[in-house]
Amino acid sequence: MLWLRRLPTGSVASVLAGVLALAAATITLGACGSASGAAGVSGARLDVVAGENFWGDIAAQIGGPRVRVTSLVSDPSADPHLYQSSAADAAAMARAEVVIENGAGYDDFMGRLLSASGGRPVVVSAQRVLGAGGANVNPHFWYDIARVPLVAQAIERALAAADPGGATAYQAGLRRFDASLRPVAALVAKIRNAYAGQPVGYTERVPGYLLADAGLTVVTPPGFATAIENGNEPSAADTQAMQALITGHRMRLLLYNTQATSAVTQAMRTLARQAGIAVVGVSETQPAGDGSYQAWQLRQATAILRALGG
Repeated sequence: MLWLRRLPTGSVASVLAGVLALAAATITLGACGSASGAAGVSGARLDVVAGENFWGDIAAQIGGPRVRVTSLVSDPSADPHLYQSSAADAAAMARAEVVIENGAGYDDFMGRLLSASGGRPVVVSAQRVLGAGGANVNPHFWYDIARVPLVAQAIERALAAADPGGATAYQAGLRRFDASLRPVAALVAKIRNAYAGQPVGYTERVPGYLLADAGLTVVTPPGFATAIENGNEPSAADTQAMQALITGHRMRLLLYNTQATSAVTQAMRTLARQAGIAVVGVSETQPAGDGSYQAWQLRQATAILRALGG
């Protein structure tokens, strides 16, 4: 089911070689037209507003020169949970013809901006596309590599609904994106085939979907990860349990959220390094240095594979 709606007016080296070679070709292809601001064929472009820059990057790849994408959360050095919308964001939303939100409480500011915009954009909700519900759903859907193509398809259909004349171009953009995501899926499969069941930890659930797809076993106390995700101090019991997992070498690596940091998470990172446990940084926002969503995810999955191999 397509969730679109219109708002009412109110040895690791050998394992990696083949995958990275394929990635170099496919990511270059998939990134064509990914930068918003390219001149459209007719000069008029479809205004797209994405809550987060990874959804915006995917929309730009699919839409190419026919779309102009504004991503509201784009600073990889800032905690996205603390994001505050601005007057510029409201102005962008008022112009929007297509809106992409993550949902699951991750970007509630999007609903407020939409309600105040007075427009009638076509809206894509990643949460609704994926049918993700429940009181404790992990909102980091962009790490669900196997199902991101479903969101990409919903974005393609939203663009075509708002701009029927570009339907063929958007279909072609979706095919390019899907093809360029295959090296990431292949790398996740390599991790699963080589290291399924291996214990890993994280400071919070950011890479949870990727780790599950890779068959890795997360040993972090759930209470610890939930507290960090909610910006709270973990209980003494959860903190001690996390420390024991690290000092007891009961995890192969620690995945560390580089954007939502605290004294507790920094202490866990230091403890892991002192114990000789690999630390892999992951982020919630696509870094500017990664040319595309696919390049970002490929880099992080590669780091996980190398850490496990080491």
